[in-house]
Amino acid sequence: MYRLYTHNDLDGVGCGILARLAFGSNVDVRYNSVQGLNFQIERFLERDNLDDVLLITDLSVHSDNEKKLDEFVKKGGSATLLDHHKTALHFNEYSWGSVTVEYEDGRLAAATSLFYEFLVEQGFLKQSSSLDEFVELVRLWDTWEWERNNVLKAKRLNDLFFMISIDEFEERMVNRLQESETFSFDEFEEKILDMEETKIERYIRRKRRELVQTFIGNYCAGIVHAESYHSELGNELGKDSPHLDYIAILNLGGKKISFRTIHDDVDVSEIAGQFGGGGHAKASGCSLNEEAYKLFIAEPFPIEPLRIDAFRNQHNLKASQSGSLYADSEENRFFIYPISDKKWVLEKNQSVESSFSSFEEAERQIKRNHLAWLVRDELFVRYLSENVLNEKRSKTKGN
Repeated sequence: MYRLYTHNDLDGVGCGILARLAFGSNVDVRYNSVQGLNFQIERFLERDNLDDVLLITDLSVHSDNEKKLDEFVKKGGSATLLDHHKTALHFNEYSWGSVTVEYEDGRLAAATSLFYEFLVEQGFLKQSSSLDEFVELVRLWDTWEWERNNVLKAKRLNDLFFMISIDEFEERMVNRLQESETFSFDEFEEKILDMEETKIERYIRRKRRELVQTFIGNYCAGIVHAESYHSELGNELGKDSPHLDYIAILNLGGKKISFRTIHDDVDVSEIAGQFGGGGHAKASGCSLNEEAYKLFIAEPFPIEPLRIDAFRNQHNLKASQSGSLYADSEENRFFIYPISDKKWVLEKNQSVESSFSSFEEAERQIKRNHLAWLVRDELFVRYLSENVLNEKRSKTKGN
């Protein structure tokens, strides 16, 4: 009997679907949380059945189970661990471990893509165009390469995964991959996915108004409480507020934190690792322990949510040659304007503060340190009018 222990997200369930296709009824698939895996592995090792073939994908075990697994293999047991998280790279030291974070061509690896290659190489599964596309969609979603390559089908596959039960998703995908030469959604799935897209957009708009900003260590973090759509939410909030180093999404019911970033120079797996978690450079998570609770909930609790930039303006626009006006909660006014292609001046209350090589750098400064927001057109017009009047009055007095 093959026994697959894998993660309970799309990438982990993708491995389960491949196992069903490869082994049929001769496989027992268990979907686990990060914390639940070790309990399952302990139970497996206690049975000490050398006839069973153990497969672990998209998750890694703690140090005690790591040693026990090695002993299990040394006495004749069969085990394979396939993972793609850099925190698991040390498993490559074992004959039964194989961890690949990135392919030679620069593509990021996913557990489903690694397991697919393993099953094909071992002769357990025959490659097909429908399987190729399904596996690639899972990989694109899990690594967030779908957004860079604009493959919306990968996002919709994950949306469908969350809309129905794991059992129903698994059954639908297994049947489709067995029966179709190409991979596509059926008419019912397309309809509910369109409805879900609208629901996600509304949810993100609501959560955008609850985002709190604070410095945690050396990072400027955005914090929001949410139970759903963590990946979409983290990505959209990160793009809306690029001055934030990362977004921390708190799920108090599940006692978990998800971390997301859009920046290449920020590795949120290291941040999650400080609290016993892990994951990818741009998407990771951890349990809500006492220290995390203090930093992400207790201390930021009194902070007011960020004000949203005015979005219906026609005159006060970002990076405008006429200047861009911002305000903060203390009624300070920040005016950013260019004096050349590579020099932008920042004024605070009509006094020059500093200059920057780009508009983005100047905006980053006031948003990180003053929590400023782009004001509406009427305030912008009033500000310019007052400045013109003040200049004229100064000239009149001088004459």
